[in-house]
Amino acid sequence: MNTHGRTTTPARRTLLRGAALGAAAPVLSGTAAADTGQAAEGRTRATDSVTYRWLGTSGWRIDIRRAQGQEKRPATATVLVDPYVTRFATGLFTGAFDPTTRLRTDKPLARRHAGTSEVICVTHTHWDHLNDVPFLARATGARVIGTETTYHVLRSFGVDAAQLVVVKGGEVLDFDGYVVEVASSRHSRNASYSYFAPGTLTAPPATAPRTVADLPEGDTLAFKVTPDGAPSALFMGASDFDERSFAGLAPDVAMLAVASTESTYRYVPRLLAALDRPGVVVPVHWDDFERPLSEPPRKDGTALDDFVARVREASPASRLVVPDYATEYGADLRPRGSAH
Repeated sequence: MNTHGRTTTPARRTLLRGAALGAAAPVLSGTAAADTGQAAEGRTRATDSVTYRWLGTSGWRIDIRRAQGQEKRPATATVLVDPYVTRFATGLFTGAFDPTTRLRTDKPLARRHAGTSEVICVTHTHWDHLNDVPFLARATGARVIGTETTYHVLRSFGVDAAQLVVVKGGEVLDFDGYVVEVASSRHSRNASYSYFAPGTLTAPPATAPRTVADLPEGDTLAFKVTPDGAPSALFMGASDFDERSFAGLAPDVAMLAVASTESTYRYVPRLLAALDRPGVVVPVHWDDFERPLSEPPRKDGTALDDFVARVREASPASRLVVPDYATEYGADLRPRGSAH
C-alpha cells in the first residue's frame, strides 16, 4: 500500500517488537556501539510518539504524533476504541440488571476524555461499547469503523453515512500515520454459554435505540493499530476470539478482555498462542463500568487475579500491565504520568 507518499507494511512492523518494547541487547563496542546508541535513540522517539489512555471497560484513547513535513494536517491523530465513559447504572453489578435502562450520554465528559478524534473503532454494538459513539461521531466528524449493525445503529442516530466504514474482519486500512487492521472476533460467553442481546441488524431500526436492550451485539471485531515506526497494539472488546483470524496478528502489545466464566475452552493459553505471546499484555474489561472514571477501578471480586495468573503461566516472558484510569502510557505501555 502506498498513500500519503509513504509505504506501510504491517507485517514488517512486528520486527520492532523486541527493540521497541525494551528487550535486552548485548553490549557492543566501537562502531557497533555507536549504531546501537542511534538505534536506542530511535526507539525512544518511537515510544514517545504514541500515548495510550485507558477509558475503562475495553475503551482506549490513542494519540499518535505524526511525522513533520505536511502542514495541512493535524500534528496528532487521535484514535478511539470503544469510548464508553458516561457510565450509568443498570444494576448489572448489583444483581438487579434492568435491560430497560435508558441510554444517555454526558456530553462534556465524553468530549473531555475523547478529545478531537479522527477514527473511532467499535468492537461491537452493546451499550458499554457504543453508547457514547453517536454523540462523538456527530460532534467530531470522526470516521467510525465497525460492523454492519454498528452502521445501521449509527445511521438511526443521525450519523452521516460518509463517516461510517463497514468491516467484517481481514481489512487492513491505511491512514495518515498509522494502519488499522481488523480481525473477526467473538463475544464473551456467560456460564450458560450465551450472552446478552445477541442479533444483527440489516437495516436501521425504525427509531433510534432508547434502552440498553435496544442495542444488539451485532457481531464482534478486534482491531490492531500500528502507528508508523512504533509498536503495534491489539484491542479486544470481549473475552472470546476466532483463533484462525487471530493467527498471524502478532501484536507487540495486546489489550485482552478478561473472561468471567470458564465457558470458553482454555481461553488464555489458546489466545496467547494465537497472538504469538505478545511482549506486553494488558487486561481489560474487568472493571466495574458503572462506577465513574473519577474513582479508581475496582479490582475486588473480579476475575482479574485469575487472568493475570494464567497469563504468567502461559506466557512468562510477557510483561503484564494492569491499567488504571488516571495514567497516560507510552507506546511501550510504561506510565508517563497523570492523564487527568
